Amino acid sequence: MITLLDYQAGNLHSLQNAIERLGYTVLCTADPALLRQAEKVIIPGVGHAAPAMAFLKENGLDTVIRELTCPVLGICLGMQLLTEFTEEGQVSGLGVFDVTVKKLSGHLKIPHMGWNSVQYKPSKLFEEIPQEADFYFVHSYAATLGESTLATCEYGASFSVALAKNNFYGVQFHPEKSGKWGQQLLQNFLAL
Repeated sequence: MITLLDYQAGNLHSLQNAIERLGYTVLCTADPALLRQAEKVIIPGVGHAAPAMAFLKENGLDTVIRELTCPVLGICLGMQLLTEFTEEGQVSGLGVFDVTVKKLSGHLKIPHMGWNSVQYKPSKLFEEIPQEADFYFVHSYAATLGESTLATCEYGASFSVALAKNNFYGVQFHPEKSGKWGQQLLQNFLAL
C-alpha cells in the first residue's frame, strides 16, 4: 500500500491519480498507526510551511515521520518540511536533510514556475532518466546545497531539487505534473 500523508497542505488528488495510473493502490491518511504500517510514504505539498508544520506537530506526525523506516518521498513543500529550517514562516523543519530552505532571489520571476532541466548524481531515484531531463516546478523557496543534495538545477543560482538520506528522498519539482520523466521517477521510487 502506497500511503500519501494528508496534512491539509497537499496536492493529493493529482498525485493519487498519477500513482494509480502506475498500477498501485493508494491510501490518503494522517493516522500515525497507518503511516507506521505503510510500505511507502509520500509527503506531497502545495501550501505554506508554517501551518503545515503546525499541523504535523499538533498531530504528533513530526515524530512519526522521523521514525519511519520505509522509503519516504517528500514532494515540493513535503521535501522542504524534511529540511532543518525554512524561511517560509521562519519554522524549523524535521531535520532529516542537512540543508535549509531560502526564498528565491535575483532578477528572475518568482515564483519559479515551469519546466527546468535537472542534473543529478547516480541514484535509483533517477534510473532510466537522462541527465538534463526537464521537470515541472512551482515554488518561491528552494533548498540550499548540502551533503544530502542528489540533484540540482539553475534558476538564478544553483539549488537542491532532489535530496536523499537513508530511506528519505525529496524532490522540489512535481513529478505528477512532469510527464514521462516524472512518471519514471515515481515508478523508480515505488520500486525501491
